[in-house]
Amino acid sequence: MFVLELTYTAPLDAVDAVLPAHVVWLDEQYDQGVFLASGRKNPRDGGVILAAAADRARIEDIVAGDPFVAAGVCAYRVTEFVATKTAPGLERYRETLG
Repeated sequence: MFVLELTYTAPLDAVDAVLPAHVVWLDEQYDQGVFLASGRKNPRDGGVILAAAADRARIEDIVAGDPFVAAGVCAYRVTEFVATKTAPGLERYRETLG
């Protein structure tokens, strides 16, 4: 599992100009079952995405396709973790330490 932390590197008006394309990209990732949750940080200086994928390389490819990245309005920090406990309904994402 992965936590993707976005930090805006441009003023909010530049971010907002790309936001519609970013939302389409988010929807595509949800449709593919990669993204589990996402939203803005508070204060609004970026966002957070919880994602599940087979490996880090796949996540890096997905992140590279974000219109925010193409427009140069954000930077990503990708953190991989092993989800050994989950809330009910997320059991399929549980992992074992190995």
